Amino acid sequence: MERRSGGPGAGSARAAPAPGAPRGPHWLLRLGGLALVDGIAIWLVYQMLRDGFWPLGTVLAGVTLLVNRIFLQEELYPLRWISPGLALLAVMVLYPILFTVYTAFTNYGDGHLLSKPLAIRVLEQRRYLPEGQALYDYVAYVSPQGDYLLWLVAPDGSQLLVRPEAPPEPVEGEPPEVLEGYRRLSRGELIREGHTARLVQVTFGVGEHQFRVSDKRLGKAGRYIQRYTYLPQEDAILDNATGKRYRAVEGSWVAEDGEVLQPGFQVFIGAENFRRLLTNPALRQPFIRVFLWTVAFAGLTVVTTFGVGLFLALLFNPPEMPFRRAIRSMLLIPYAIPAFISVPIWVGLLNPQYGVVNLFLRDTLGLEIPWFSHPYWAKVGVVLVNLWLGFPYMFLISTGALQALPGDIYEAAEIDGAGPWQRFRFITFPLLLISLGPLLVASFAFNFNNFVVIDLYNQGGPPMSGTPSPVGHTDILVTYTYRIAFASGRGADLGYAAAITVAIFLILVAITYIQFRYTRMLEERAEQL
Repeated sequence: MERRSGGPGAGSARAAPAPGAPRGPHWLLRLGGLALVDGIAIWLVYQMLRDGFWPLGTVLAGVTLLVNRIFLQEELYPLRWISPGLALLAVMVLYPILFTVYTAFTNYGDGHLLSKPLAIRVLEQRRYLPEGQALYDYVAYVSPQGDYLLWLVAPDGSQLLVRPEAPPEPVEGEPPEVLEGYRRLSRGELIREGHTARLVQVTFGVGEHQFRVSDKRLGKAGRYIQRYTYLPQEDAILDNATGKRYRAVEGSWVAEDGEVLQPGFQVFIGAENFRRLLTNPALRQPFIRVFLWTVAFAGLTVVTTFGVGLFLALLFNPPEMPFRRAIRSMLLIPYAIPAFISVPIWVGLLNPQYGVVNLFLRDTLGLEIPWFSHPYWAKVGVVLVNLWLGFPYMFLISTGALQALPGDIYEAAEIDGAGPWQRFRFITFPLLLISLGPLLVASFAFNFNNFVVIDLYNQGGPPMSGTPSPVGHTDILVTYTYRIAFASGRGADLGYAAAITVAIFLILVAITYIQFRYTRMLEERAEQL
């Protein structure tokens, strides 16, 4: 018997409109919203492509097209609710990752921060005063709308009134306080209210009679002309003052005599940054030492925090322990205090002259430990501080895992004559590792990039001697990368820092893979018990 549609619930299914069917107001609202989004996106993409930021412009254009397809195609209706999240994921997460990888293959850094079109534009905006041209004293006027005009006084006493994009007009007498609706600016107003900075950007006059305000000499103006001109046929910059040509060489403008013109521009240099990292002894040696210490720091942190946290969890696990809940709550206090508060407090406690820890060691054992100046003791200190910050987390997860262990296994072990140590070694510890293994791997990965503790403790110090890059004995890879990129004092080398970042990622992936393989082996072993 044929079933007819239209029963209960049939109206809840969303049917796609038939081709040619009239659209309702919701369709017009949807088109209006997409038109607004597309208009903003087209303007942003145009600006990015014009300035040479084609990777971001391409990603933004792709995301906009994807959003349009989702909202215009009825079959993709469920994706409309998550499309804003997908768009933000692509622009805010995936693009930075891809851009970091791309940057590792470029010369991006100080002197090469701009794209080539922007670098050319910056150079062509520079002006100079040709030899023999006089400097004029000027009085500036501003209109209520923010427009400017200048009253110029030449060295020979002649005077001119100049406006933007208008021929100069001869004038005589003293500059009045108000001129054609413009108000005269005092010398103090020029400096205090930022009028000078805006006047520098304005070209007064036309043709051969163009005047610009000097950006170096207050109250002076002159016939400044364009200093540099880009020659597209030669791919070179011409210095109009000297006639020298600067040709584009690997992102820099270089003259025949070796002089380099700044700013340069970003170019693709292939695997040069990775080659520097692997073949340059001056860079490879500190990288290897930092890498070994990074692995040791992350491993020691996991072992010490897990050891202390597990010990305390076992100690306060018996139900008959008095004040068990209160003590457990107090043990979580270090975990609740942010690291940027705890670490400076520990720095004060470990102060060699006035710290409580050193005063106690000096009075009781006669020891004065250089927690910050000695490479070995600085590493011990940073591990101890990280132990204080990390053991509450391990205590918390170990306590939870202990509550989930089956009690019948322990009863069987006691019947077989197993003692406390044997029960812990062959039952408790293997079962804990199965459930806590992924968390230990995550803790290792977190401490592999634990920037806050290293930087706040001693800023990576003490300095490592004999290295061309700014690196300290307690620096890990992430802080080492940060100092190269932003804190070297010799300019940021973002391309090389990005190459180190990619290397860190690959190393961390390999280590995490090995650790998860080990965790899987523990699970297989537990299944055989």
